[in-house]
Amino acid sequence: MSGHVGGPRGPDNLGDRAVPANDTAEPTLKPSVTEPVEEILDVGQGLLDRGEIFLLSMMRESNLYQIGLAIVLFGVAYLLRITLGPRIRAWMGTREGWPKWRMRILVVIHQRLQAIFFVALLWGAVLILREVTWPSRSYLLGIIATLAFAWLTVVFLTRLIKSPFLRKLVRYGAWTYVTLRILGLTAEASRILDSIGFDLGEVRISMLIILQALVVVGALVALARFVTTTTSRRIQSNEDISPSMRVLIVKVMQIGFYGLAFYIGVKAVGIDLTGLAVLSGAIGVGLGFGLQKVVSNLVSGVIILLDKSIKPGDVISLGETFGWINTLGARYASVVTRDGKEYLIPNEDLITNQVVNWSHSDDFVRLDIFFGTAYHDDPHDVRKMAIAAAKSVDRVLSFRPPVCHIVGFGDSSVDYILRFWIKDPTGGLTNIRGNVYLALWDAFRENGVSIPFPQREVKMMGGEMPGLPKDTPDPQDD
Repeated sequence: MSGHVGGPRGPDNLGDRAVPANDTAEPTLKPSVTEPVEEILDVGQGLLDRGEIFLLSMMRESNLYQIGLAIVLFGVAYLLRITLGPRIRAWMGTREGWPKWRMRILVVIHQRLQAIFFVALLWGAVLILREVTWPSRSYLLGIIATLAFAWLTVVFLTRLIKSPFLRKLVRYGAWTYVTLRILGLTAEASRILDSIGFDLGEVRISMLIILQALVVVGALVALARFVTTTTSRRIQSNEDISPSMRVLIVKVMQIGFYGLAFYIGVKAVGIDLTGLAVLSGAIGVGLGFGLQKVVSNLVSGVIILLDKSIKPGDVISLGETFGWINTLGARYASVVTRDGKEYLIPNEDLITNQVVNWSHSDDFVRLDIFFGTAYHDDPHDVRKMAIAAAKSVDRVLSFRPPVCHIVGFGDSSVDYILRFWIKDPTGGLTNIRGNVYLALWDAFRENGVSIPFPQREVKMMGGEMPGLPKDTPDPQDD
């Protein structure tokens, strides 16, 4: 039996299969596809080799007792939590005068007591082992302690993110990164993720860049949201700034911080935005046609805030809607009516339609009510009674006294108008009118003033109803 054992096959040693002369030895996949696959396979093989070495090292006696010690410390941390947790909770219940932010920190700490105890016990054990034995006896335990501390730090930092989705995204991304960093696997993971991607012009879009962008941009957006929320609270509590300017400052600050966070995040991961300029321009033109109303409402909102024509707390009337401005948003204004309904009116309607602002320059509002009395009542006395009745109502202003005038002589009454001022239109207009009418009713009834109503007399001519035959019985006979 002859032939080569090992070594490359030559052209004359192709085995039992005959190959045509024009066949080539090139692979069937294109180089652009095979290169990432080969790189992933090489990195994967290297990780498998390192994993095999790691597993073999775990079988050593020094490493097994470190793993066992970590498990024992985890159990001790659990016992400490169930023992001290209720006592700490009861102590927290006695801290009634503390600020809310301090109580929130205590609640977060109480929720992670076991992890805190576990990290403290791990580092205590590592420090003791490093003093009484060789460093190799605590090497694995030190890695576990570092991982536990890093994971716990990520948990506390991500608690500042209010959005649940964004919090989970940043938390899991940070956990993955610190784990790879501590284990020394960042280079291999970066090579695998970077090999999965595609080219968009001069821009390289890979899985690594996408993950980095999600985590970095998410963290920066969360930071921008925290800063804007904290700053907006201080701005809203500043009485020296008008309400409309407060809203405008907060909106501009939010747009600036969020835009800056997105720009810094994209630049931090190495994405060149100039390569996407043409694509973003085309998308912008399409969005401009499709979002005309949205852009119009945004611009109208900015105009409203700048000219201060409408601000939070104003009482307005728009068509059949009467209420006060609750909030001014980027797209709409929230108007709350007296019956508890909340109307979301687009900002464009507040610019283009006629709006009655009852409290634009000041809070003083004049109301008019009409009534009539009989001709035999003295109009001078009626006017004095009406003014006194209006003054007796609580919300009617005394330093702007009511006035009463005759506006005409009707068919059956002398017609009057009673005008009075109030300073709290948010308290309602219909109810104050009703109270003044009740005061007028009581005053007129006490002084014998009558409120006439039309009366008609029907006179029958000839004793017979017209249009009926003579033999038709009279309906009054029934």
